[in-house]
Amino acid sequence: MAISRAAKTQRRTRIQEEKEELILEAALDVFSQNGFRGSTIDQIAEAAGMSKPNLLYYFRTKEAIHRQLIDRVLTTWLEPLRVFDADGDPESEIRSYIRRKLEMARDYPRESRLFANEILQGAPRIEDELKGPLKELVDEKAAVIRAWARAGKIAKCDPYHLIFSIWSTTQHYADFDVQVRAVLGQAHSGEGRFEDAARFLERLFMDGLRVR
Repeated sequence: MAISRAAKTQRRTRIQEEKEELILEAALDVFSQNGFRGSTIDQIAEAAGMSKPNLLYYFRTKEAIHRQLIDRVLTTWLEPLRVFDADGDPESEIRSYIRRKLEMARDYPRESRLFANEILQGAPRIEDELKGPLKELVDEKAAVIRAWARAGKIAKCDPYHLIFSIWSTTQHYADFDVQVRAVLGQAHSGEGRFEDAARFLERLFMDGLRVR
């Protein structure tokens, strides 16, 4: 996990913490708009309203800032999957997961675009996390879905592709938000679009998983 330069000191002040958050917030805007390669320290410093030398006191490199943001995104993005309960009712668990992912698309669109940009570039900075902790978590939850299917609680399915499908359909509302709102038009592109999406996706997935 990336650690800011200031965070390595034994005693961090409130001002240091606030400055780090200011930098990270500005960097999130810059990275989500321009991607890693298209972003510079100068752009981040300007967005944060501070000098480049001042910014470099807190983070030595653009890579360090980006990595801390990616670490945060992974922690936040995967939390709904971590709480996927093997002992819960499958329909309730899947419906809840779909809704939580849509809520994250609504509330964290910049984080979603940041992550998508990293993946589209081949994930050069997070490949180890994808092949390690992420894969381990998905393997664990895939086993839960298989167990539900074996018990006759849901239809047999490929659990990995089920998870991928939920990821892609829910994150679409963050990564392609401009397109979604343009196509829906003014009458249907307000906050209610997320509830409309939730109801549709719940029905889509649960109908497909219903035991015949």
